[in-house]
Amino acid sequence: MRKILIALAIIITHFTIEAQVKTPQASPKSEIKQVVGLTDVEIVYSRPSARGRAVFGNLVPFGKLWRTGANENTTISFSDDVLIDGKTLKKGKYSLYTIPNAQTWDVIFYKTTDNWGTPEEFNEANVVLKTTVKETTLPTSAETFTLGINGIDTNFAYLEMYWENSFARLKFEVPTEKMAIASIEKTLAGPSANDYFSSAQFFYQANGDVAKARTYIDKSLELSKEKPFYYLRLKSLIQAKQGDKKGAVETAKQSLAASETAGNQDYVKMNKDSIAEWSK
Repeated sequence: MRKILIALAIIITHFTIEAQVKTPQASPKSEIKQVVGLTDVEIVYSRPSARGRAVFGNLVPFGKLWRTGANENTTISFSDDVLIDGKTLKKGKYSLYTIPNAQTWDVIFYKTTDNWGTPEEFNEANVVLKTTVKETTLPTSAETFTLGINGIDTNFAYLEMYWENSFARLKFEVPTEKMAIASIEKTLAGPSANDYFSSAQFFYQANGDVAKARTYIDKSLELSKEKPFYYLRLKSLIQAKQGDKKGAVETAKQSLAASETAGNQDYVKMNKDSIAEWSK
């Protein structure tokens, strides 16, 4: 009898798991990913529909904080700092809250993003940026709440919000010109000291062309003002591998002094051990 009951329980459990009901969400989740200039913008939100209800001033009261969607709080993220209404919004992820009114919308970028809807306790200290935009009337009614990134230019775009007959949009500027110029200047300036160091390290560790490794490490030290102890350490190892133990000892002494100044005891020990070995 016990075996029968256990088997029956297993069958019921299996049937319960298999028979879970799947229904569509009343306010389906939506994700928007858009590149503006060189900046990645991402929005995650849920989209409620009017379904015959009056929206603004009723379902969404005027003058009250709104989650700007449904379910979890709407989030927006920027991969770079952006400029909104003359104010800098640092790169990162924010909750997007709004306060709709008859003629304007307040738009709020909020620090915490783990709220269900609006925060249980709204904290002004978490408001990273707040601005006001004009509300205009749509010529036709929009059944489902919509967020979008439109009017895209190399240096700016608009965050657009509309539902029912209400439309509002917020301009944000991206640092495309600054980023492009920095990229051009870096590329045209040629490889950096660290690029040469990484190349030298590769050839040394891969037992490759030691002469090429030496050329690259010399170039990295030439370009570096600080002459880091780990650059000097690699050069001493390359010199030793080339059979130049006298030169390796001199470079290791420079690395030792630099690592002592930096307080890196691992490199202090490695350099002392190598100096003792190469001085024999």
